[in-house]
Amino acid sequence: MTSARSDILDAAKDFEVTIADTPERLRAAYSLRHQVYCMERGYEPGTGALETDRFDRRAGHALLTQRSTGRLVGTVRIIAPSAVGSDLDLPMQSLCQDGAIRALPTRGTGEISRFAISKSLRDASADGIPLRLGLMRGVVQLSANMGIRHWCAVMEHTLLRLLRGSGIHFQPLGPAVEFRGLRQPCWGPVDQVLGRMFAERPAVWNYVTDGGALWPAPMQAAAAA
Repeated sequence: MTSARSDILDAAKDFEVTIADTPERLRAAYSLRHQVYCMERGYEPGTGALETDRFDRRAGHALLTQRSTGRLVGTVRIIAPSAVGSDLDLPMQSLCQDGAIRALPTRGTGEISRFAISKSLRDASADGIPLRLGLMRGVVQLSANMGIRHWCAVMEHTLLRLLRGSGIHFQPLGPAVEFRGLRQPCWGPVDQVLGRMFAERPAVWNYVTDGGALWPAPMQAAAAA
């Protein structure tokens, strides 16, 4: 592992991931989303002090806090599929072709959404890799808690490229779409995404999965099958 990669992982350890499992933590997540999505980027209406939608009721939320300052600097959520009928009822369905969505498994598919990082930290970091890795660790922990086996998302091409640099690969799900700029619908089986990370970037895998405590290594998963 290069010195630069080691420095990135050392920096990532300054961030603590917690699950937003109390009303206070959920409010903190919604407040940061309001800051990022409403005030800074203008993606959502800026009324009130919290940014929420109907999908939050069946989503898991993670928080990223900077240990050295105690500041909340990031949040992400995973939306579970609808428990009613065969329709996944995920936000990206309004953007993607029906055929692409039908290709996703109807059980165990969760949409990664509201991948938000505080502007002060985005500006202070050249590429934000430690922050993204911290949020991906939250995604892994939420997926284990919620029984999510497949990820899907609509991401900026820049974010997808930066994630690939850390060994995090998603597959395209249909053509790019216009949504707050050009974005790519994508997906990936969790075992496959993490398995490739394990092969390409074992130190990153070790951090994101907490050494396999959050998600087993590929050989462990094969032995348990």
